[in-house]
Amino acid sequence: MIKKFYDCNIRVIPDGTAQISEFVNIAKRLGFKGIAITNSSNIIDSDYFNNINSNQLKDFEIFKGIEIVTTNQTKLNELVKTYRKSVDILLVRGGDENINRKALENPIVDVLTHAPTLKHNGLNHILAKSAHDNDVAIEFNLDAIIQQRGGKRVHAISYFRKNLQLARKYGVKTILTSNASSIYDMRAPREMIALAKLFGMSKEEGIEALSATPLNIIEKNRKGSNIIQKGVEIVDLQYSF
Repeated sequence: MIKKFYDCNIRVIPDGTAQISEFVNIAKRLGFKGIAITNSSNIIDSDYFNNINSNQLKDFEIFKGIEIVTTNQTKLNELVKTYRKSVDILLVRGGDENINRKALENPIVDVLTHAPTLKHNGLNHILAKSAHDNDVAIEFNLDAIIQQRGGKRVHAISYFRKNLQLARKYGVKTILTSNASSIYDMRAPREMIALAKLFGMSKEEGIEALSATPLNIIEKNRKGSNIIQKGVEIVDLQYSF
């Protein structure tokens, strides 16, 4: 069975340097079946969601996303509630220890980004358990490896390795992304999986983190109108007499 790959952290103008159409052309050429546009919440304008047309291409999907960026816990909860129904995938930018914890304790957050690259504010056993319990995925953004050199790159790989071990231990979902703000930041799925091997991710785990996991997140959210709480779903039953 041929896998369908998705890069679920792409930032376009004005958060990035290229238009959606430019990213789509590159992504298709690299072998992706879809990308998620995830501009930062502190940069988007009123037309942001209207400009993301998820039905404009055949055999390729453009998902609506957003990356919540704040250091205020109360503001985080407000932003998550504000944008949840508008997007296919909702990311929270970590880094601050309290934001990491708040995001991983919230079951309507999909992905925690960036935090795993930070020495003092990455994952620990308590946060990993929260991620598992609330079904929040951890992102491994490969630009932390691609863009860094020397000691910083070594450190990024070390932090990724540690957090991958915690994710495995607690059964936390993981996704691989390019975190691309330029078309030149993107990499083909095969290259991304090869880069993930640097911090110990197996080929099978890499494939899962680029295919089934992001797609499952999207599909879960698109069914969201039938979900009244975690684990409880409204099902339309048809009876015949």
